[in-house]
Amino acid sequence: LADVANRAPGLIAEHASYVKKVIFPLELLPVATLLAALFQCVLNLSIVLLAVAWTNGQLSWHVLQLPLVLAPFVLLLLGFAWFISALGVFMRDLLPITVLVTTGLMFLSPVFYPADAVPERLRFWMQLNPLTFVIEQARGSLIWAQPLDVQGLLIYTLSACMVAWLGFFWFQKTRKGFADVL
Repeated sequence: LADVANRAPGLIAEHASYVKKVIFPLELLPVATLLAALFQCVLNLSIVLLAVAWTNGQLSWHVLQLPLVLAPFVLLLLGFAWFISALGVFMRDLLPITVLVTTGLMFLSPVFYPADAVPERLRFWMQLNPLTFVIEQARGSLIWAQPLDVQGLLIYTLSACMVAWLGFFWFQKTRKGFADVL
């Protein structure tokens, strides 16, 4: 999330020649950024899988659920990337804001503690964090060998599809003004 969101605000401005001089599908720039981040994620995930296999002696079949958990998250990131990269053309000072927001999301995510450890009155707000569901489901699949929360995954997937569609819609709607601003 941090890599994609923090690179997105300057993505179109960094490739201004693609906007002005070359006919290029600009919507692929956020996709390329996401794919680079996914490659790094796969490398990190392989290290985690090795560590889990080493500490537990084996991997559970529940590890095969990880692509189902990560797929909607990738869609969500793509929607955010399209939205933020288009907005970054018009708001040049967006990068410090995205860095602040992603840092806040990381600190408010249940990485080092389970979401159940948060007081009941704050859990609703924690569930609004787009990382919470993915972290909890990945932890359940990797470490605790638990089945997926199918209902939660369906809601998360529908939300991610909506964010991706809205991000792409925003990108296409605003791309007409990219050349004028750059």
